[in-house]
Amino acid sequence: MAAEYLANAVQSIDLNQPVIFTASIPCRRGYIYHEDETGIFILRGITNGQCFATYQVTFNGNIAVPTGGTAGPIAIAITVNSEQRQTSRAIFTPAAVDVYGNVTSTAIIKVPKGCCFTVSVRAVSGITDDPAAVPAPSINVQNANLVIDRIA
Repeated sequence: MAAEYLANAVQSIDLNQPVIFTASIPCRRGYIYHEDETGIFILRGITNGQCFATYQVTFNGNIAVPTGGTAGPIAIAITVNSEQRQTSRAIFTPAAVDVYGNVTSTAIIKVPKGCCFTVSVRAVSGITDDPAAVPAPSINVQNANLVIDRIA
């Protein structure tokens, strides 16, 4: 059972804040809860005897440094219970401001039976090798698409 969430307009997303999704083709079985115009999703651990409900979460969208910013590495990542999944970080380094690049990020999330996890896609630091560097304070996101698929 898959659900799809969309936001086509350009959004300015501050560092560590979620991408907002404005439209949806929701899950009708109650596995996923989301209100349009928010960036938080609740994955429910509803199972038929298994210990975990397993979801595949995939984000695809275009990101850029906004006008007035400084070109450099920018990134988004899938977060679970507000903690970044490091392996889901998608980094893009534009040559100039207002130049968009397409990024994709995927995470497999196991929710224990009877529990709920919150999931979001957040702007995170794109800097990986220089602890003294300052990350972009915000990024632009356009044509955001999030697919959440209950796979087990």
